[in-house]
Amino acid sequence: MPPEIGLEGWRALVTGAGQGVGRAIALTLADAGAEVAVNDVVELRADEVRDEIRGRGGRAESAPFDVTDWDSVQAGVDRLGDVGILINNAGNAGVDGFSALRPFVETDPAEWDRYIRVNLYGVMNCTRAALPSMISRNGGRIITVVSDAARYGDAFLAPYAAAKAGASGFCRSIAREVGRYNITVNCVALGTIRTPTTSRPDADSPENVEREKQQLKKYIIRRKGEPEDVAGLVGFLAGPSASWITGQTYPVNGGYSFAL
Repeated sequence: MPPEIGLEGWRALVTGAGQGVGRAIALTLADAGAEVAVNDVVELRADEVRDEIRGRGGRAESAPFDVTDWDSVQAGVDRLGDVGILINNAGNAGVDGFSALRPFVETDPAEWDRYIRVNLYGVMNCTRAALPSMISRNGGRIITVVSDAARYGDAFLAPYAAAKAGASGFCRSIAREVGRYNITVNCVALGTIRTPTTSRPDADSPENVEREKQQLKKYIIRRKGEPEDVAGLVGFLAGPSASWITGQTYPVNGGYSFAL
């Protein structure tokens, strides 16, 4: 029998929850009893997921702010009050999307900043803002969504991989600092997940069909992941059964790469 998540009495902030993986995580935590603050840089998306949770009988509020803007993050978390669970999910390259894939030597330093701002500084900003209330209540969960691009070292994604690897290292350091307050800090590293940001408008073209076929050959389970494949593990790590798990990175990747 799977362990009960049991998050009644907890407020969870899920960043980038207006679509894709973040939406699935927000729904899972709400179904487990948490009151969910749905963050997204696009307010309409946050409102839609908030309403979806309420329509399922859950408790949710919209928390639109830009995770890369410290003042906005601090104000948003202050409005929420006691955040006991933080899911650092906002990632990729923000609303701008990814740059064209090409060797690092061909990139321009001006392109690197947006990857660092969203995937590293966004995690640092939200963690810094949420930690005081967790320390005060002597308990909390921080779960950060990172990428196998960092664990494996995907070519042509060096700035993104660097930012995600930085977030993983940051979380390990924070885990050591806050364990004495019964706060656990873990990461979930993703392979390719089927989301609006990874679905191309020309996906049915012969060129892209062939590209996806070659990509999926790298996966033992030969399909893209679904947001729900991620949400279950995040829900477990947020729950009471994971109270002695911290400082770890768990891949959810269909076997793209292994972890010891």
